[in-house]
Amino acid sequence: MLIQTNKGNIEVELDHAAAPRTVANFLQYVIYRHYDGIIFHRVMKGFMIQGGGFPPHGSEKRTRESIKSESSNGLKNEIGTIAMARIDHPDSATSQFFINTANNAFLDYSPKNPGYTVFGKVIKGMDVVKKIEAVPTATRNFYDNWPNENVLIEKITVIKMPKKYHA
Repeated sequence: MLIQTNKGNIEVELDHAAAPRTVANFLQYVIYRHYDGIIFHRVMKGFMIQGGGFPPHGSEKRTRESIKSESSNGLKNEIGTIAMARIDHPDSATSQFFINTANNAFLDYSPKNPGYTVFGKVIKGMDVVKKIEAVPTATRNFYDNWPNENVLIEKITVIKMPKKYHA
């Protein structure tokens, strides 16, 4: 996947083998251009950058149904991995995702922690992720860590389909 932002490009490799439902869900949002023109709306230095749900004006975009968590797939929330954001219920992820900017082991699955589903990793553009992570933030409406400037996802495109989707 190529995530084109107003700060530069981020190339992500999706792991269909480890997270087939999550990758299929993410690809549906990409194919239907859900992510085009939205922002990274939550930026936390030393933790992660999150996007996938809000256009610049701040009203959350409609989403498809939530998906079942695949957080027990063995992938870890390490620097440069991409994972699904969710609310309290483990099976509540829809369109929002985050890129880890630190090793966030407390987000990993364990028998006592439902965790967050990792479904790929950044293979090019961590410098862009770090640029986004450095943007100053404030509280906006009910949301903490909202960037003071719009960090726009111009579009996300498929540059190489995961192996399962090849003919």
